[in-house]
Amino acid sequence: MAYSTTTVALQIVGLLLVVLAAAAPASTTGSAAHVNTSCVTGSAGASVSIGYGGARASAGAGVSLGSGVYRATCPRAEEIVRAAVERAVAADPRMAASLLRLHFHDCFVNGCDGSVLLDDKPPFFVGEKTAVPNVNSIRGFEVIDAIKAELERECPETVSCADLLAIAARDSVVVSGGPSWEVEAGRKDSRTASLQGANTNLPAPTSGVATLVQKFRNVGLSAEDMVALSGAHTIGKARCTSFSARISGAAAGAASNDLTFLQSLQQLCSGSTGSALAHLDLATPATFDNQYYINLLSGDGLLPSDQALASSPEGAVPGTDDDDVASLVAAYAFDASVFFQDFAESMLRMGRLAPGGGGDGEVRVNCRVVNSSS
Repeated sequence: MAYSTTTVALQIVGLLLVVLAAAAPASTTGSAAHVNTSCVTGSAGASVSIGYGGARASAGAGVSLGSGVYRATCPRAEEIVRAAVERAVAADPRMAASLLRLHFHDCFVNGCDGSVLLDDKPPFFVGEKTAVPNVNSIRGFEVIDAIKAELERECPETVSCADLLAIAARDSVVVSGGPSWEVEAGRKDSRTASLQGANTNLPAPTSGVATLVQKFRNVGLSAEDMVALSGAHTIGKARCTSFSARISGAAAGAASNDLTFLQSLQQLCSGSTGSALAHLDLATPATFDNQYYINLLSGDGLLPSDQALASSPEGAVPGTDDDDVASLVAAYAFDASVFFQDFAESMLRMGRLAPGGGGDGEVRVNCRVVNSSS
């Protein structure tokens, strides 16, 4: 789809006064990490490097996360993951979004514990892969298998599958032109999974702002984290079944500024059974940038849950979630470096979500199954 630079610029400038008045902060939750501004340009593909100087964070359940965890025990771990992610994305650009999504779907169900990777073993065990938000949706398991096999050859039973997902997610963002941050590691892999948790905790593509905010708060994340992490939809694709509610808007008479966009989606999906794929960001589909938020201001968000972020309900009270969400969308559309900073910090906070129950966990040899000696 072609985008009018003038139209987008006017929309952003028109909202700039709102952003400045709301003083949308560069880092909205917690203390700001240092940003290496020498490599920030505010354009697509700009990179932000965030380091934490070896600081450690508690992930609960007796797990302590920190940087450089594998420096002594598996010094090539991150190098191995990075090279494998680069190869996988070169072969299939969509894989960057798929690996990033795996980490998100893992962390939102009982914390970041690698549970999303466990295969079903009916009738004895049913995991998370067949949950409604995951089935025919999450992918990239073969890539994770290959990376894990290489890690096991290099340093057996050392790097957990949960940490592998966190590192691969970061590298997927970087290889797509997005920000970099120092991944905190030290997670253990769970010995179980939760189908019910996956069905309950993961946001649906039809969710409104209130539901999205509540889903994030349920796991300990904020409305600001929700807006920043939604920016992951600047890469990747979605099936027609995920945005059918947006298509129905074209038939129902959508606003003139997004009618053409919705009609193009209707044409794409009309000849399929719902399995056709559309880019989440039609303008720069393989680049991790802030175009996602610019699209929302133009009415060109693909998923209903995405487009909802750009709309402050009439009568929204300043300082409330509805008002803050729309202001953050405008701030991120105006300045990619602000988005990159907040996204990296929100990824770190999400990565600290801890498994409940206080189990010790393990380091799986095969990410698809628990260790046989467990």
